Amino acid sequence: MSYCGNCGKRVESGIRFCPSCGMPMPGAATEQRGEQIKAEEQQAGVAVKVKGIGNTADTTSDFLADDITQNKAMAILAYFGPLVLIPIFAAPTSKFARYHANQGLVLLITCIIYGIVEVVLSSFLWIISWYIGSFVSSLLGLLWILFTVLAIIGIINAASGRAKELPVIGKFKILK
Repeated sequence: MSYCGNCGKRVESGIRFCPSCGMPMPGAATEQRGEQIKAEEQQAGVAVKVKGIGNTADTTSDFLADDITQNKAMAILAYFGPLVLIPIFAAPTSKFARYHANQGLVLLITCIIYGIVEVVLSSFLWIISWYIGSFVSSLLGLLWILFTVLAIIGIINAASGRAKELPVIGKFKILK
């Protein structure tokens, strides 16, 4: 049993709308979305995940289904570098778009910091020896593939309506 946040009447579990005032019950939509995701995983034959780098927190059940469906495009834009500003300013009240905007912003800041470190380190090593500088620059350049993979993971999560943290950097919160 729960209570309606609008009128305060008791409402049975599983009811989507308050029978007294007609307001949507927030828990019903999130429960329904969580059950829908579990059913999709079972249909797809998703195996039990082993603890590791790819096993990140999935908080999809914390978001309303309507918010997810209406703001998928905004969430996808968050993973295209500077376009992360679009969901931040265009959908400030959407928890789903804001979640993915945070993930995209953390990814963008990580890319900028890594780019600065790469340039400084490569320049320093080029001064010491062009051979060492070119070798290390090539190795550091390969790490950009990791950032591309993280962006693709984020886009896939946003497009499928999931609020799943990115591996390694997903735990950082900049936006509330």
